[in-house]
Amino acid sequence: MFRRVLVANRGEIALRIIRGCRELGVEPVAVCSEADRDGPWLQEAAETVCIGPARASDSYLSASAILQAADQTGCQAIHPGYGFLAENASFAARCQQQGITFIGPGPSAIRRMGDKAEAKETIAKAGLPTIPGSGGILSSVEEGLKLADDIGYPVLLKATAGGGGRGMRVAGDEASFRKGFSEATLESGKAFGNPGLYLEKFVTGGRHIEFQILCDSFGSGIHLGERECSVQRNHQKLVEESPSPVIPSGTRDSFGTRVATAVASLGYRNAGTVEFLRAPDGKLYFMELNTRLQVEHPVSEMITGIDIVRQQLLIAAGHRLEYKQSDITFSGHAVELRINAEDPSNGFRPDPGTIAKFTPPTGKGVRWDSAIREGYRIPPHYDSMVGKLIVHGKDRSETLGNAVKALDSMEVTGIHTTIALQRKILSDPTFRNGDYDVDWLAGSGLLEG
Repeated sequence: MFRRVLVANRGEIALRIIRGCRELGVEPVAVCSEADRDGPWLQEAAETVCIGPARASDSYLSASAILQAADQTGCQAIHPGYGFLAENASFAARCQQQGITFIGPGPSAIRRMGDKAEAKETIAKAGLPTIPGSGGILSSVEEGLKLADDIGYPVLLKATAGGGGRGMRVAGDEASFRKGFSEATLESGKAFGNPGLYLEKFVTGGRHIEFQILCDSFGSGIHLGERECSVQRNHQKLVEESPSPVIPSGTRDSFGTRVATAVASLGYRNAGTVEFLRAPDGKLYFMELNTRLQVEHPVSEMITGIDIVRQQLLIAAGHRLEYKQSDITFSGHAVELRINAEDPSNGFRPDPGTIAKFTPPTGKGVRWDSAIREGYRIPPHYDSMVGKLIVHGKDRSETLGNAVKALDSMEVTGIHTTIALQRKILSDPTFRNGDYDVDWLAGSGLLEG
């Protein structure tokens, strides 16, 4: 096992990894920007290195600064968390070149899966179902139009290097296709430095289903069940739960094993999340493979009892998986609610500022993953999520009921948050019935006011 690990992230996920290191007897070294010098999570690190100014491009996205910090503090490995450099193949390669272990898959896997068109082709060859569409990047708008005519409208244009809904457009006819192609090309070029687009059949009434996998360096792979992530706003997840209300246990077992086996066969190692779109007829189609720890990983931990960060560290240190698929059991139900520093009444505008009063959530089965505290000033430079409320119960009904009580027990003043919105979502009859899809929240009226 490593003696020291550099945690190349901030906030709640940095704290989660720091504690995971401590539990294995590993010394965690934290990094911070100048804006995060008073970050509460830094107190639990063995050492902290300031790596640059507030702007992420000059600090958390600076591969050179992070590698220098790892070298000067004697770290044998770097855990990137999620976001920032977590899915940067060049950074993973530089770690490799400098003899530092990158806690995640290898550079080639990150590169293949980061290019969504190539990822789709690779996964199809591994035997998993993919959404009908282009076999790769579209060479021109005319090629796309011909393919759209062949598979039928509506279609979805997606940036091959995209994420978070950027570089994505739905087209229902030729005119909207031409307009969307131009807009998405420009947007993806600016956002990702890669204007390439690919095309998929647009599935209406779809649900976002993802499988958590773990693969070691010896060819073994397991899954920890699925997560339902269909409650979204502008392609950003707000609520995640497991098990999904619409996935039968038989499908979970058979399809999950199929996914883990397919990904392991590609030589993939460490944690990963394979995302699928579930069509109304129940068919699951591959969307993408996230080559990192997922924000919503606690949901899978709660229903399986498996510590995913621990497994990441062990796999990266060269250990075999501690579990076989037959060892994995699923207990009860879990839900995760993302609490963001945003003002829902003002178009969800981020609302950084000082937390005047903070009372963490309490109750049965409650887990609170966050690094905030009373008096802490949330900087304006980074993601608006300030914490994750995770609740586990014996079944979905009990879990959702306890989650509402946990929200009621919370108090955060000084900033606007999404706590009230999360309460409305959990109390909505459609959500309670489990009868929702990725478009439900936008048309539910819950986002208004």
